Amino acid sequence: MIQLLLATNNPGKLHELVPLISDLPLHIVTPHALGLHLAVEETGTTYAENARLKAAAFAQATSLLTLADDSGLEVDALSGAPGIYSARYAGEEASDTDRRAKLIHVLRQVPAPRPARFRCVIAIAQPGGAIDYFEGVCAGEIILEERGASGFGYDPVFYLPEHGCTMAELPSAVKNQISHRARAAQAARLFLHKLATNR
Repeated sequence: MIQLLLATNNPGKLHELVPLISDLPLHIVTPHALGLHLAVEETGTTYAENARLKAAAFAQATSLLTLADDSGLEVDALSGAPGIYSARYAGEEASDTDRRAKLIHVLRQVPAPRPARFRCVIAIAQPGGAIDYFEGVCAGEIILEERGASGFGYDPVFYLPEHGCTMAELPSAVKNQISHRARAAQAARLFLHKLATNR
């Protein structure tokens, strides 16, 4: 069975990604399980570039089929910011709480609704060097109070009008159908299945 390395040690990402692809004929491994400590500087100017940097570095280091993703929150009132800088929006050492607090502060004077979207790009790197990309988007709005205890990142302030709740209030089973990461993974599933079965 082919091994697939998920190139992240972010527990939130792993919690979301693993159920989305665990039924495929692949043996999923993590850097932690391999004892691999590899820091990849995200110097790209797009999600795809950052995902490629991570996927290629981990594939080269392990000679394994590797999946990496890059994602971010795009707020219309901020001209698409924080975008690829979402994880560093409040500084390199800031927590998720710090980032949400900064976003709420910046948008305090912006009237509702505050349209936004989560975007995710998955890069899958083969040991031979080929890299393929898959994208997922989830649209919603930013609210100025945190709601919900599930998820991570900006989920507690990302409101989904059609569901009447924030991303952090969604059951995991629902989030794993509609989130940006879920949609990118769904787009990648057929490709991964073909690689795993050589069909």
